[in-house]
Amino acid sequence: MDWKLFALTFTTLFLAEMGDKTQLAVFTLVAQHRLVIPVFLGASLALSSVSLIGALFGGVVSKFLPAEYLQIAAGILFIGMGAFILVQAIAKLVG
Repeated sequence: MDWKLFALTFTTLFLAEMGDKTQLAVFTLVAQHRLVIPVFLGASLALSSVSLIGALFGGVVSKFLPAEYLQIAAGILFIGMGAFILVQAIAKLVG
């Protein structure tokens, strides 16, 4: 087990998810239903499933593409999503 990689992955995802829409959705569901355990378990299973899909997909794609290309593609996707969200927010403010 590569504990350094484990810690890096945990820290990166933990910080990335703080204040994210996923965390806000969990917060809202618990506030609505006042049931912590089912919401926690459902959210945990969902996040684990998405992470498994990402890990498996990354394992397959990395056999065909260098890591540098994947990093560039991920960066472009993040910038694209950020620009899309920013344009939507500005449109709501103006419109």
